[in-house]
Amino acid sequence: MNKGKLYLIPSPLGEYDPALVLPAQVFEIIKGIHTYVVEETRTARRFLSAAGLKGHIGELEFHELNEHTAPGDVESYAKLFDDGNDVGLISEAGLPAVADPGALLVALCHRCGIEVIPLVGPSSLMMALMGSGLNGQSFAFRGYLPAKPEERKSALRNIEKQSSAMRQTQIFIETPYRNDQMMADILSVCAPGTRLCIAANITLPDAYIKTKTVKEWKADVPVIGKRPCVFLILAR
Repeated sequence: MNKGKLYLIPSPLGEYDPALVLPAQVFEIIKGIHTYVVEETRTARRFLSAAGLKGHIGELEFHELNEHTAPGDVESYAKLFDDGNDVGLISEAGLPAVADPGALLVALCHRCGIEVIPLVGPSSLMMALMGSGLNGQSFAFRGYLPAKPEERKSALRNIEKQSSAMRQTQIFIETPYRNDQMMADILSVCAPGTRLCIAANITLPDAYIKTKTVKEWKADVPVIGKRPCVFLILAR
């Protein structure tokens, strides 16, 4: 049976014109896709409308894949590619399948022999690393650290120790409403000489990217608030 392809479609990191961060190729491919697997339908509809499909959103087919999607439902998405039907995967922001449940669909496609085509777009993780001045030769993405305060502090101590031993930049993220608590925990457990980069609202007009030592941050602690933020540390 002829199978369609999976296109990994990047989206902006905030509410602005997609043409500011996406190449023309992405907009051309979007015009030919009618089936989408998305993290949240409302956000995807808004993005596709801004990307040139305004007035045609009702013609599209949406299927959600997020933390609430059952494994059996993910497996059923293999049928979406029947008869040569191409499918687009869209995350809430940035690149699909990176720190994103869409990775499950990509894995399914590889198991089923379906071609996967990643497209160019903004990555908050890589842009944060680029702008940090920290080690870009060796780095690790740790995803979300534990939500419980003591477990989170323990995780911070461990990744700082690994950063020091390997001279490796450690990258992690947090649920926006816990950003300021994360900042407080980093300052309370990490060594004064450890460098910390705060990268918030990347690509937006109020983007904030700054690297200081923990000692320097303690003298001037910023309020991050609920802005999407990437944290990076590099220990001595």
